[in-house]
Amino acid sequence: MKAIWNNQVIAESDNTIVVENNHYFPQQSIKQEFFKKCATQTTCPWKGLASYYTLEVDGKQNPDAAWYYPEPKPAAANITNYVAFWKGVKITD
Repeated sequence: MKAIWNNQVIAESDNTIVVENNHYFPQQSIKQEFFKKCATQTTCPWKGLASYYTLEVDGKQNPDAAWYYPEPKPAAANITNYVAFWKGVKITD
């Protein structure tokens, strides 16, 4: 699977985990140079506290377009160290 934004592959992996129709990519499969940590956080009742990244590709930014659960609740332990996308990021195989 590939995550693409602004015509750039930002993550690629054969080992994504699908949760609620979102592909979660292993942390080591993302291209770190495109990811900037930001202060945004949200809470999911069953997954826990999510943190976000802003994507930056070729001078363009996509705020809060990737999220991850640093310490998910037990029900979501399988997505520890995985990153998911939205806000115009295309997921393709």
